[in-house]
Amino acid sequence: MGRAKKVVLAYSGGVDTSVCIPYLKHEWGVEEVITLAADLGQGEELEPIREKALKSGASESLVIDVRESFIRDYAFAAIQANALYENRYPLGTALARPLIAKILVETAEKYGADAIAHGCTGKGNDQVRFDVSCAALNPSLKILAPAREWGMSREETIAYGERFGIPAPVKKSSPYSIDKNLLGRSIEAGVLEDPNVEPPEEIYEMTKAIADTPDVPEYMEIGFRNGIPVTINGEEKSPIGMIECLNTAAGNHGIGRIDMIENRLVGIKSREIYESPAMTVLIQAHRDLESLILTADVTHYKRGIEETYTQMVYNGLWYSPLKAALDAFIQKTQERVNGTVRVKLYKGNAIIVGRSSGNSMYTPDLATYGADDKFDHKAAEGFIYVWGLPTRIWAQIGK
Repeated sequence: MGRAKKVVLAYSGGVDTSVCIPYLKHEWGVEEVITLAADLGQGEELEPIREKALKSGASESLVIDVRESFIRDYAFAAIQANALYENRYPLGTALARPLIAKILVETAEKYGADAIAHGCTGKGNDQVRFDVSCAALNPSLKILAPAREWGMSREETIAYGERFGIPAPVKKSSPYSIDKNLLGRSIEAGVLEDPNVEPPEEIYEMTKAIADTPDVPEYMEIGFRNGIPVTINGEEKSPIGMIECLNTAAGNHGIGRIDMIENRLVGIKSREIYESPAMTVLIQAHRDLESLILTADVTHYKRGIEETYTQMVYNGLWYSPLKAALDAFIQKTQERVNGTVRVKLYKGNAIIVGRSSGNSMYTPDLATYGADDKFDHKAAEGFIYVWGLPTRIWAQIGK
């Protein structure tokens, strides 16, 4: 089944992507498989993963550190858009996919490959994100998804790999399916497939149980420049440093746990558990700062844009004309989003307790009810007359 001669395979080191290597070569007639592992801050030792790919039959095994770009170009853009899928999930996994697709395509072009491949199954969202993103970046590349077509159970997949020298997992594998990067963790499967079962504490890694969190709140001041977080308590942070600092601080207070029934793009509902401490705090702080700075009509209109933006990212349309147009709108709204937000971290909650900005539209002498009130109360009567005129006419005609 010679679909391609040279393939770049998105590689994680797991059973499926390892078995993809001999499967592509022996079942589909691929002559050369180059593997690519993206370092997104998953914390795993990537050198053993690189070596495993070579032992599994890859002609070359690449590891590319994309952590800086992941935060700067993808996570920060999502913060500016206040991107929360179904108003809860900060897209930690979804945001990584267009970046992986980008380096897959770049690597395929560099090595003269005629296809890219991934190990996604037919039930998840990632297959859509990879296929659509790669097609958008280079429509001439073929896209291969062996695990979507081979029809093997996990046991059969492991047995197939053993035939080609790929060792079975040494220890009993976790019942959970976990994806991890700098932005957080997603956990599914096992007992979590019953939506009525409380998640066991053992599944969490980045966040403390509320009972184990400090009894004293922690205050942090987060500084934003053009809608991008740049300082913590007045200290400049690199993009990676910003996320790592807030993951630790917020996770220590039990902030960032999400347990939701999620509507997948492929039409099924799935129970998903997420840990995303930094993104939870940053989106909340950013949205609050916007409320101080943006006009009412921009704020309200942007909410609809944010919803569309979030769905597009979740649905794998990062590289699309509408997404590019929404980016332009969002960037324009961020030109004045400069200032500081004070956040209280306590017992699973990130509570906004203060905000300030040189571009604030909050005017004390208009907002006050005290003696310094400068608002022209007499003007309100004429405003109400004009504002309510259509409603009044409608009511009169109806009588």
